[in-house]
Amino acid sequence: MDYPQADIGVFGGSGLYSLLESPVEVTVHTPYGDPSAPITYGEIGGRVVAFMPRHGTSHTIPPHMINYRANVYAMKQMGVSRIIGPNACGSLQAHVKPGDFVVCDQFVDRTKGRKDTFYDGPQTTHVSSADPYCPTMRQVAVENARELGISVHDGGTVVVIQGPRFSTRAESRWFASQGWEVINMTQYPESYLARELEICYCNISLITDYDAGTAGATPVTNDEVVRVFAENTEKIKSLLYAMIPALPEERPCLCATALEGAVF
Repeated sequence: MDYPQADIGVFGGSGLYSLLESPVEVTVHTPYGDPSAPITYGEIGGRVVAFMPRHGTSHTIPPHMINYRANVYAMKQMGVSRIIGPNACGSLQAHVKPGDFVVCDQFVDRTKGRKDTFYDGPQTTHVSSADPYCPTMRQVAVENARELGISVHDGGTVVVIQGPRFSTRAESRWFASQGWEVINMTQYPESYLARELEICYCNISLITDYDAGTAGATPVTNDEVVRVFAENTEKIKSLLYAMIPALPEERPCLCATALEGAVF
């Protein structure tokens, strides 16, 4: 089936459902099952943008039940070559404060049992994930965040936990002791699956709370996460509206040729 084509994809969470003005909705079918929701698409700054809420239109899909392969493949079918993935995250370090943005450059996977590759055989494919986030997109995100006066951290490691439970204090202290800055439940395998399809991917972590093991932190609650995320929704939208038109047409980055030399 031929689908409408878009330039840039956005996976969003709570509060970003109204990202596009006058959006058109399309239901996309994939070989990996149904994605979380229909894709809506429209223009931002002259670029066609495809948006999908990764948790479903009514936030009914928990992190460990998201069909990440279907979501990313649906974006590929829409012609998307770049994906922006804003999400709510906890902080593991005192200097990374609630309300800050972190444009991560590394992840650590602590999930289990998730379908995390498109290459289950018979073709053996090993795609490098040494530098999992697009450097071009990261630079554009950081520069535009600073121009907007948003408190942003250039680089950081996100540790991705299985969910839906939050960390124990012991787990959180362990993550923090490694020097990792951010904790989240959805960055893996979403970001890596994009790399397998040679799609550029940029994470924007919105810090909503301090994780349980951070010095002086009170245990995180879902209500607090939702409250802080909602308070900062307009900042995320402003960044996306500034960042998307600023992305170059060309893709000289490593993401665009990720499969070269990866197939045995």
